[in-house]
Amino acid sequence: MATTRPELSTQRNTRASDRKNDTKVVSALLKRQERTYAAQAGIRLRDTPASLYRMLVLANLLSARIKADIAVSAARALFEAGMRDSRSMARATWQERVDALGKGGYRRYDERTSTMLGEGAELLLDQYDGDLRRLREESDPAKALQRFPGIGPTGTDIFLRGVQAIWPEFHPYVDRKALDGARRLGLPAAPEKLAGLVTRREVPLLADGLVHAALDNPMAAAVLAAADRA
Repeated sequence: MATTRPELSTQRNTRASDRKNDTKVVSALLKRQERTYAAQAGIRLRDTPASLYRMLVLANLLSARIKADIAVSAARALFEAGMRDSRSMARATWQERVDALGKGGYRRYDERTSTMLGEGAELLLDQYDGDLRRLREESDPAKALQRFPGIGPTGTDIFLRGVQAIWPEFHPYVDRKALDGARRLGLPAAPEKLAGLVTRREVPLLADGLVHAALDNPMAAAVLAAADRA
């Protein structure tokens, strides 16, 4: 009769316990995040020029050293003011962009950001006819994104984190800041393992929640406390 080595049995039990705890933490996190930053900004992500452009605008705004809720509010204000695609953004005056950003509470960086958004819209029109799907065909889309004013490594992470559901070649996209959040919550700091804890559709939400946890100590503490109670 075959016998199980005690150490192997212990390892399996430990892994099962860890996964159960990870599942509780993730469940608690998603209950607090509820929606991606894109959804909060009113962006219904689809593989269309306007939808992808709005995600690029949000990535630009979230890249600054400003609270995420203010960046989201500013994105909504721009879209509500009619700047919903690269052509309408380029047509808007510098002052119209400043006013919309200010209405959304994005006052510290409003003038500089207005300039970047205008220049970025013109660049998108000139190089890709306003369609980021053409950028997707580049040999290195992540590098190409950084040609846009205001989009550096952080902005690239934010954009690709958001569009991974419609650009599956980037799935799972769990960037450096999200992995910081995973470590804070005691979760595996590996994109594939994190993606395995949720459905494919939920990975962008999980990644945004992990970023939130990395930036918000009280939120992370609340998630861990809820997981302990579950």
